[in-house]
Amino acid sequence: MGRLRNAKIHVERAIKQKKIFMIQGRYPVIRCLLRRRGWVEKKMVHHLGTTLLLPHKDLDSSVMGDSDTTEDEDEDEDEAFRLPQLFEFDDLLEFDDLHGTHALMSRMVRNEIPYFIWTTRRDVLDCRFLSKDQMINHYARAGSFTTKVGLCLNLRNLPWFDEADADSFFPRCYRLGAEDDKKAFIEDFWLTAARNVLKLVVKSEWKSYSIQAKEEEAPGAKKTVMCQKHGHKGLRCVRTPKHREAAGDKQPKKQEKKPVTVSPEFVDEALCACEEHLNSVAHVDIDKDVEAPLYLSPEGWSLFLQRYYQVVHEGAELRYLDTQVQRCEDILQQLRAVVPQMDMEGDRNIWIVKPGAKSRGRGIMCMDHLEEILKLVDGYPMMMKDCKWVVQKYIEQPLLIFGTKFDLRQWFLVTDWNPLTVWFYRDSYIRFSTQPFSLKNLDNSVHLCNNSIQKHLENSCHRHPLLPSDNMWSSQKFQAHLQEMGAPNAWSTIIVPGMKAAVIHALQTSQDTVQSRKASFELYGADFVFGEDFQPWLIEINASPTMAPSTAVTARLCAGVQADTLRVVIDRRLDRSCDTGAFELIYKQVRWLGPGSTQGGLPIVELRALRSHKPGSSHGPATVTGYSPFTPLSLHFPICKVDIL
Repeated sequence: MGRLRNAKIHVERAIKQKKIFMIQGRYPVIRCLLRRRGWVEKKMVHHLGTTLLLPHKDLDSSVMGDSDTTEDEDEDEDEAFRLPQLFEFDDLLEFDDLHGTHALMSRMVRNEIPYFIWTTRRDVLDCRFLSKDQMINHYARAGSFTTKVGLCLNLRNLPWFDEADADSFFPRCYRLGAEDDKKAFIEDFWLTAARNVLKLVVKSEWKSYSIQAKEEEAPGAKKTVMCQKHGHKGLRCVRTPKHREAAGDKQPKKQEKKPVTVSPEFVDEALCACEEHLNSVAHVDIDKDVEAPLYLSPEGWSLFLQRYYQVVHEGAELRYLDTQVQRCEDILQQLRAVVPQMDMEGDRNIWIVKPGAKSRGRGIMCMDHLEEILKLVDGYPMMMKDCKWVVQKYIEQPLLIFGTKFDLRQWFLVTDWNPLTVWFYRDSYIRFSTQPFSLKNLDNSVHLCNNSIQKHLENSCHRHPLLPSDNMWSSQKFQAHLQEMGAPNAWSTIIVPGMKAAVIHALQTSQDTVQSRKASFELYGADFVFGEDFQPWLIEINASPTMAPSTAVTARLCAGVQADTLRVVIDRRLDRSCDTGAFELIYKQVRWLGPGSTQGGLPIVELRALRSHKPGSSHGPATVTGYSPFTPLSLHFPICKVDIL
């Protein structure tokens, strides 16, 4: 009887204080922390009706993972629940309700209104029927930045919201189901191939000097790598790895097959295509027909690509003249000023093809032949019709750790869309591939660090022994590694400011599409890959990021981010000065009430969110400008600058 009386008193207090919560799935950390705050759970059931719950949704999973159109990337990973052995908070996981007290209280509040709702997906609830004081952990219509297609489209509008270029932090991306995008991608592939030819010439020239210096040190060795054996003075060759292997130092047992050669005219074509691109960017060709092809006809480009494939993939010998080397260097230097992704795009023209209707890394492929990419997507006419196929430039020169690719999962929290209010989590984790990095092997096991893919694979025996067996590091371990490799300031001066800027820019361009609701909030997970210069590149943003304790690293960090989320969205409502844990407020706009408001003329605010940025650095803007969630208003309202908290 004492237990029943105490439960009844607790329930009455919770009802009076509006501390009734409802959770879809397990989420033991959220559940336990709410109970510690005096909240009582109302069990979520399948038949709540259309006023609260859309029918026929699966509610059994606790860790649905990350989103695309399905708002889910990682697979359910809490079937074998391991958190009690890994979690470090004292007694936090006493949620099993051994005495049935919580179940008893849940029955008592079964007809009460929940004032805090946590679900794995937004569409299990119809937010239109929620009252203003009911909190929920999702915003409607957030697909403008949590889907591959949405992010691809919306970041193109960034110049309307800020003085920034999305190409400086988001790899080039196209929708293959949209005719204009498809055409733009094909032209991009052509021009990238042309740039790569110039890169191969310059790279080969530098290697030639290196080889020549070594050969001069060796007695009796040849002192030139020029192709004078063909009778052309000043003619040089690009020797690809496959060609060098075929013509190696070992004496052949039989006559080797003569390698395929590509003439210097091929380099001239690449030079002319790049020069025309530069003229186009500079508007020198303003009188040219906009429908005219780029330098070559489509048929000419097809032949160009065939020779390009021969050189890059089949080991053909590319010949070039001494006079072409300086032209290649000069044009590449000019291109670097107008193509922000020159350094990361490599020279093999690899693109990553993503089916926008799938998630958890399913259906993603790395490809380096234009014809194969178009053939693949044309084989799915319904997906093409709905513009579901997305193709994105692959980062061919990523930052590696012990020769292995990795990406970083970065959490951030949005607590309001008008004014846009963004919290950035100071802790994050990186995920390693199970295989050593190689551009010659395009298998997903090498290039996709998604845990949904990698967890089914065994670590390669060729990996470095210092890599973790569970393929995860905390951001603290990553920072220690940067210190050891001689880049102690890369994290604070390049990586973090760049990630903050990318997140804010992605949200800025989505403000006019996301359905703002004052009692809502949402935790997102952004995935980044870094260039060799430590520049962060945003790959995607996930709604409902997985909270599964798949490793010791995620067990600690996922529990921590859930705990700190509650500090921000619940505790801070009562105490604005409360501890927000590892969350840092990085961006907050002045609320815009609209041109018809009696309080019109409200200034736009430029928030100095990235104060660690050093003036003159080329690694992103020092400030992030916060515009209204609609059209650019700088023509109508004054701009002022304030420092963020």
